Amino acid sequence: MSCTRFTELRCKEVICLSDGRRLGFICDVLVEVPEGKVVALVVPGRCRWGGLGAPREDYIIPWQSVCRIGPDIILVDIQPDKCRVPRGKTFLPL
Repeated sequence: MSCTRFTELRCKEVICLSDGRRLGFICDVLVEVPEGKVVALVVPGRCRWGGLGAPREDYIIPWQSVCRIGPDIILVDIQPDKCRVPRGKTFLPL
């Protein structure tokens, strides 16, 4: 099993396999405590008003949906509209 640092994950773009959509770059990870197990990746949604303002929603991508971590990108197999969560919420979509 190989290890990856969080700082390395932040430099990778997340791409959805179902439609090829570029979701963005990882801004955070959800970790199960005290086990230290990664539960999900957090990618900020698109900004309002053509790039101005803070995003209203984040993509919460369950770790099981991660298919491949490459040198530059992370491929995920998930419907992007089903993993969007309002900003500030910490629950995982079902």
